[in-house]
This record gives sequence, structure tokens and C-alpha cells, in this order.
Amino acid sequence: MQSGALSAALAFALWGLFPLYFKAVEAVPPLEMMGWRIACTLAFVALLLGSQRRHAWLGPALVNRRLMLGFAASASLIAFNWFLYIWAVVNGRVLDASLGYFINPLVNVLLGAAVLKERLRPAQWLAVAVAGAGVAWLGWQTGEPPWIAITLAITFGIYGLLRKTAPLGPLEGLAMETLMLGPIALTGLAWLLMQGRSEFVHQGFWLQALVLASGPITAIPLLLFASGARRIPMSVLGLLQYIAPSVQLLLGVLLFGETFTPERLIGFAVIWAALAIYSAESWWRSRRAALPVSAPPR
Repeated sequence: MQSGALSAALAFALWGLFPLYFKAVEAVPPLEMMGWRIACTLAFVALLLGSQRRHAWLGPALVNRRLMLGFAASASLIAFNWFLYIWAVVNGRVLDASLGYFINPLVNVLLGAAVLKERLRPAQWLAVAVAGAGVAWLGWQTGEPPWIAITLAITFGIYGLLRKTAPLGPLEGLAMETLMLGPIALTGLAWLLMQGRSEFVHQGFWLQALVLASGPITAIPLLLFASGARRIPMSVLGLLQYIAPSVQLLLGVLLFGETFTPERLIGFAVIWAALAIYSAESWWRSRRAALPVSAPPR
């Protein structure tokens, strides 16, 4: 239990620090950076699977049409999510990105109701409604919907839904997604190199090393998360997941100097209230479920 919670918390903390990494490599444009991230992640997971001789799954997976279609969809979603996140960080929109991952749990609840036909409890409907009011407030104050946050939350929510129903494990699934995206990424990188338009080749050794490190930087938090998630209750995992957007929010305000106006604070506070309702209700139900059932009186 303790080691599982530590693994999951470390994964979310590392995800929360991602803005520091993408700010450090912002000299490489977001689209090119995404290409390097896909290629390096593919190389890293291939190395891991090869060292553990975990490749027997690949042959059957490649001839499973339904599985391939599902992973083609999840690969497309995660690629777009990665690109938008990198773009948001590089363009000074870390707060918008953090908001997306604050509202992601509530998007997951709605997707569960809409797709998996899960019945929402009254407190969950209340949390969704309160969060919707917070998003509407932010849209009204800024004159446009918080599209970065909404898009990140929806794409990652649908991606999570697809991976929830996929038969491959976390490492194998990431390998399949990057294997599908790899030819596109490598073709794009080769074209940039041949055209002399790659920013990567014009950078110093240390920045190039940072870019090439995107493989383990992407895969390690995912593996920590998968390891921790198997050993702790969902209620604990649900509370730990707010570490990542909280760290991102602090980085955006305190380190990157993004504007956090009182009006914006109100919108965030309303969404935090929705998350508090959702988390408290989930925790209360998990505690009730864990209580021993007393024997009926004789």
C-alpha cells in the first residue's frame, strides 16, 4: 500500500514538473519536439521490452484488426494531446494546461456515464454541474471558452477510456502507440533534416541530450503510475492525481509569471469546489465499503 502510493505520487509529481522540461527545450518547435518525443519513446520502450524479452504479444496484436483500430485511435489522441500540451507550455499557457487536468476526472465521470452506461450518483452530478459553472465563468470572463483546458481534458479522457478497454498492458500499449506513430514522426524528422529546417541540429550538446531524453522522461512516470495503481484503492489514486495539475499551477504562477487574476481565481475555486465534492463523496463511499458487515442479531 505504502510503496504503491509512493509510486503513484512520484508519477504525478513528475508529470507536474513537465512544464520545466518543455520550457528547457522550447528552442525546438512543438511539432518537431513531438516528433522527437515519439521516436525517443519508441526506442526506449523497445529497449525495455527487448531486455525483458517481452515481445511475444506483438505478432498476435499486429494481426488483430479490432485491437489495431483501437490503438490507432488512442495513438492519434495521445499525439494530439502531447502536441497541444507542449504548445501550451511553450506559449505561456501553463495555467490553462493545469486546468485541463483538474477537470479531467469529471470528464472521465461523464464519459463513463455516456459510453459505459455507468449510473452517476447525485453528488457526482452536483460536482459535474459545479465544474461546468466554473468553466462557463472562465469563458465569460475571458470572452472565449478555456479551449486548451477543455481539449486536453476531453482528449486525455477519451484516450484513458480507450486504454481502459484495451487488452495490452501499459508498456506494451505505449509501445504499440509509438510504433504506429513512429513512421510518421521519423518521416517528418527526416524531411526537416533534409530541408535544413530542423532546429534540433542547431542546438548545443546539452539541449540535444535533453531532447533525446524525452523517451525515458515520457515512459518512466507512466510505468510508475501503472505500478502504483495496481496496489492502492481508486479513492487514494483519485486524490493523488491532483498533484500534477497543482504543481503545474504553482509553476505557472510562481516561476513563469503567468497572470492569475481574481476573476480567474474565482473560476478555479469553483472547479476546485467541484473536485472537493467529487473526492469527498468517493472517499466516503470507499470508507463505507471497507467497513466490516456486522452479523444480524439472532
